[in-house]
Amino acid sequence: MSNLNIRTGIKPEEIKQAILDHLHFTVGRSPGLATQNDWYMSVAYSLRDRMMEDWIDTLHRHKKGDFKIVGYLSAEFLMGPHMGNALISLGIDDEVRKAIEMLELDFNIILHQEEEPGLGNGGLGRLAACYMDSLSALGVHAIGYGIRYEYGIFDQQIVEGKQIEISDKWLRNGNPWEILQPNISYAVNFGGHTESYIDDEENYRVEWKPEFQVRGIAYDTPVPGFRNKAVNLLRLWKSEAMESFDFSLFNQGNYAGAVGKKTEAETITKVLYPNDEPEQGKRLRLMQQYFFVSCSLQNILHIQEIRKVSLDELPDAAALQLNDTHPSIAVAELMRLLVDVHNMPWDKAWQITVKTFGYTNHTLLPEALEKWPMELFRSLLPRHLEIILEINHRFLNEVKEQFPGDDQLINRLSIIDESGRRYVRMAHLAAAGSHTINGVSALHTELLKKDVLRDFHHISPEKIINITNGVTPRRWLQLYNPELSALITEYIGDKWTTHLETELQKLIPLAEDATFRKKWREVKQLNKSKLADKVVFHAGIVINPESLFDVQVKRIHEYKRQHLNLLHIIALYNRIKKNPAINIVSRTFIFGGKAAPGYFLAKEIIRLINAVGQVVNNDLDVKGRLKVVFYPDYNVKNSEWVYRAADLSEQISTAGKEASGTGNMKFSMNGALTIGTLDGANVEIRDAVGKEHFFLFGLTTEEVFQHKTKGYQPSNYVESNTELKEVLEMIQSGRFSEGNPGSFNTITDSLLQHDPYLVLADFAAYVTCQETVSATFSNQEEWTRKSILNTAGMGYFSSDRSIREYCEKVWKVPVTSK
Repeated sequence: MSNLNIRTGIKPEEIKQAILDHLHFTVGRSPGLATQNDWYMSVAYSLRDRMMEDWIDTLHRHKKGDFKIVGYLSAEFLMGPHMGNALISLGIDDEVRKAIEMLELDFNIILHQEEEPGLGNGGLGRLAACYMDSLSALGVHAIGYGIRYEYGIFDQQIVEGKQIEISDKWLRNGNPWEILQPNISYAVNFGGHTESYIDDEENYRVEWKPEFQVRGIAYDTPVPGFRNKAVNLLRLWKSEAMESFDFSLFNQGNYAGAVGKKTEAETITKVLYPNDEPEQGKRLRLMQQYFFVSCSLQNILHIQEIRKVSLDELPDAAALQLNDTHPSIAVAELMRLLVDVHNMPWDKAWQITVKTFGYTNHTLLPEALEKWPMELFRSLLPRHLEIILEINHRFLNEVKEQFPGDDQLINRLSIIDESGRRYVRMAHLAAAGSHTINGVSALHTELLKKDVLRDFHHISPEKIINITNGVTPRRWLQLYNPELSALITEYIGDKWTTHLETELQKLIPLAEDATFRKKWREVKQLNKSKLADKVVFHAGIVINPESLFDVQVKRIHEYKRQHLNLLHIIALYNRIKKNPAINIVSRTFIFGGKAAPGYFLAKEIIRLINAVGQVVNNDLDVKGRLKVVFYPDYNVKNSEWVYRAADLSEQISTAGKEASGTGNMKFSMNGALTIGTLDGANVEIRDAVGKEHFFLFGLTTEEVFQHKTKGYQPSNYVESNTELKEVLEMIQSGRFSEGNPGSFNTITDSLLQHDPYLVLADFAAYVTCQETVSATFSNQEEWTRKSILNTAGMGYFSSDRSIREYCEKVWKVPVTSK
């Protein structure tokens, strides 16, 4: 026993003893009393031990001032379960399995015991997680900054076909991966007023007199690189009261009041994205954004102080990336810290601020470009409003000098929206205060230049660049599709895990190898059988693994057009009802995703999906040829079973609405074929995998614009398409609502009267394209060939490539791992 290295050893017997030690000394259980969660915690602590030495080495390197640190600011980090990622990153998957087997435990049960940290809504948070993975894999020194939400995105239950939101208690069983850092804490001010004065050196100064303060406490989670001994950190902030307990109120018998400040302060990081429809929701959301940004920037400046880096040199020591508009208040906060706290002249502070920040825009939807009422800003962040007004004044003066007499341009560029109720435009603040703005797909970037940020592009043509999103192949292929990963490695070696762009192309000639195609099909069939088992367990529906798995899993939103998919399903069902003997390719339609709690129409789409499934799945005429499944509580953890099993990936958003998408990349990487529009990264995926291996349909971005401009009339498409008319009448008549007509009028009225996302205009093309899908799937050799070529073409969409581009084009930092 004395020869065993319990803390850092990687032999199975050493890991086994480490697990037992943690069970006894950390968890406080004996093997005979331990629950599955106790065992999971003990394994997790043992894995964390094996990262700590490298992590501490990384922290020591942070103290040196000879390299630039990337600070990635994001309101969401949807990291997914940590254990599997740690196993493949450390390269001790087999050893840990053996250790767990020696303890007579089930490895898979332990692995899937982990609660998923639901610290994001979907694509934005998951992208941030992929980028953190790649930053570590490439050896780039980085800190991810975000919020330690006590309750993440809600758990979704489906009751009588409806979405029910349940609080996500992801911390209820403890979190063995995080480390509380009580000494890393910062005060954050809110409310109050400002007072100006002239200092002893005749400089104009402003002091913020806050109404109240909270304290931000750091919780650090290690993010290991892939077998390169690099460990970066995800630093999430929790809000606490400056004083948690008021003894005077307690002694007066006011017990609730004694902890009132604690309750109020902790509300800030209580839940991911409060409903911002009511004014209090807007207030809390702005508080969340400022809270984590202020803590993060104070921390970054503190790190530079430890490194003995002058603030004049900040842009050379730190690159700060704003992941969408949520952290854009950082521009004003860094100015406040430099000007008010560190007494830096305004012009120098602004120059440093702009050189330090980069801004990633993730949306083309106007409602997602955040703007806050001026009075809300004034009540919560009075000093920041003053700073923003000064930034705006100076910025617009520069524009006036460059473009004299163009008042309309000035109004459009202004950080303050003066039309009606005055608002602060956060995207404009980020754009003005950053040296580089990037879009996240080639199409999205062009639309930013032409539409959303066209005026910023007009005044600074070089400022907006493209960096197409990517996903980490280590989670989405190596970890979540082990059988396919093993097959790929058997034939082309294992370099693809870190060199996806060059290595996956070696699969191209194998698409012509009949033996390889047979093995590829066997892996896909195994994965489909596993998903079928999960569907029975989670949704109670028996599905046929031999059928075409047609999958659309993503946030439920009108622009993503789950209802277009649904209209096609009803059309197929209607064909069967008219002719039960019709020859039709068997399909299983799998939906998954969450609707925002306040988004009624999206929740109605979920209800209609389940209602259609209830009818179709139980109709004897269908004979199992169609099945409709809504997979409840879709998240990173559940996605493991879905991406690897899909035959067809539904990427059918209205052209010009999806910035990029990353689910499209994950599906194609796992060998699914795509049916999609020319939207987001679909355009580049189609080019990469080959146009003949992508099922394209629908209006282009330009055609969508023309339809809108000319006055789109959705009813014209209904009158000219008998099948579409019958489908809508089936919904209206109560066919899917137990004979109650009008039950889904919210959906049908929206389509017939407005159809803002041109569902009816694209219906005929979509149905025709789906017929091509069915014909292709009937030829399994050809389908498999296309599946292999889809995976082979996905090397470009690795997040490693994306991060290399950020390092080169935006952050100006070297990549140390090749």
